[in-house]
Amino acid sequence: MNARKAFVLIAIASTVLTLLLSLISVSFLWLFIIIGPLVLLGLYDIKQTRKAVLRLYPVVGHIRYLLESIRPEIQQYFIESDIGGRPISREFRSLIYQRSKGELDTRPFGTLFDTYGDGYEWMTHSISPSHIEDKNLRVKFGGPDCKQPYNASLLNISAMSFGALSQTAIQSLSSGANKGGFFHNTGEGGVSPYHLAGGGDLVWQVGTGYFGCRNAEGNFDPEIFRETAITDPIKMIEIKLSQGAKPGHGGILPAAKLTEEIAAIRKVSMGQDVLSPSGHSAFSDPKGLLGFVKQLRELSGGKPVGFKLCIGRKSEFLAICKAMVETGITPDFITVDGGEGGTGASPVELTNSVGTPMREGLNLVHSALIGFGLRDKIRLIAAGKIFSAFHMVRAMALGADTVNAARGMMLSLGCIQSRSCNNDHCPTGIATQNPDRYLALDVTDKSVRVARYQGSMIHNVAELMETAGLHHVDDITPDRVMKRISTEKVTSLADLYPVLEKGCLLDDSTIPADWANDFVLANASKW
Repeated sequence: MNARKAFVLIAIASTVLTLLLSLISVSFLWLFIIIGPLVLLGLYDIKQTRKAVLRLYPVVGHIRYLLESIRPEIQQYFIESDIGGRPISREFRSLIYQRSKGELDTRPFGTLFDTYGDGYEWMTHSISPSHIEDKNLRVKFGGPDCKQPYNASLLNISAMSFGALSQTAIQSLSSGANKGGFFHNTGEGGVSPYHLAGGGDLVWQVGTGYFGCRNAEGNFDPEIFRETAITDPIKMIEIKLSQGAKPGHGGILPAAKLTEEIAAIRKVSMGQDVLSPSGHSAFSDPKGLLGFVKQLRELSGGKPVGFKLCIGRKSEFLAICKAMVETGITPDFITVDGGEGGTGASPVELTNSVGTPMREGLNLVHSALIGFGLRDKIRLIAAGKIFSAFHMVRAMALGADTVNAARGMMLSLGCIQSRSCNNDHCPTGIATQNPDRYLALDVTDKSVRVARYQGSMIHNVAELMETAGLHHVDDITPDRVMKRISTEKVTSLADLYPVLEKGCLLDDSTIPADWANDFVLANASKW
């Protein structure tokens, strides 16, 4: 081999070896980039002491936590049936979405519900349907002591505060109420600029924290209250005694959702959960409550004033009724919230196991007011998982004059039931204070959806009334709604939820036996 060939072979061999070494070094680099972090993660998993799963199965154990984190989405989108989802089934979520968007909301091929299963309910129709000319169904609020009565729609927005919901969500709801001609309850967080920006009628809720009407010590300030209460957007005042999501606990605004703006509106400190007291400092007994009702009515210039509660002990509500009789002071309305509520953060035990469900609570309040001869002076509002027109009719059959909805209105905004309301991670920008999320919520579009959903509900209530041959809202009685309580037995709500005879609780000799013990325990001067 001559020198030239030897040189060429050596050059070729050197080039090949260089390329091989380069490839090997690149492969090792990529291998290190991929494998290195996993090795480090595995070492960390073995050393940490909090999670036994990761110590026993380093690296791969993280798959378990990943799957757990997406379990709610897997359950909702791929596993649950149309009627089996909780807390709100796909059937009713879809109904709200369709009506808020103005899409086709009919159902083909029959009902998905088991009509022969326990608990199935229906409304009886008439062979002679009626025709309702004015389908803008409204109810007058304001008793004999009210100087500025208010005509309310049958369906309104339940209490949701700015802070619990984002500024764009609040403004969308208020603007929707303005477009549709119904009211928006502010929630206990006070009247924010976003409630006012929408232009809708407002019911100002005054809770135990007195947000928006409190002094430096956190107590009720009459003058601060009066300044807001007399303004035109405020149509009614609601004193919050308790709510269905967490009865007896007070409201919770997690620190993660507290901004400087919200803190300024509520007059609270940054950096900690905003916890409303469990009880009011402005009064401490039934007569004190009614005195507070009278005071707020006078300070507001004679606007309707009522209170909201989730029923607990029967004797305590009877105590309020006794106080009404003794003082002659009655609220203009009472909102009955069901233990199945609500939209915000709540301890698990309170969510699952405290508070009377709406139907039983509503029946008790309605019946007690009849028994004391007070029902004609007081309007009743029902709140608790109301998503369809039938749900509205059922509540009115049990005594409600109007109904409030919170979760249904959130769904009309585009809520996807991710159940992230309490951690500021709401994926739709509704229940968050993160501007990256809530600015994606278009107020113009969403307000139309809210108004459209509410309008369709009222239209369908009127249609149900016509189907049943009814002409007026007052004609909706409990015997119009039937319920299957077993495979062989069907009964009406009139039989399941009987009411007292008018005035029977005003005379000791006519008090029903099953009310006697609670009646004796009820004291107008203390709880």
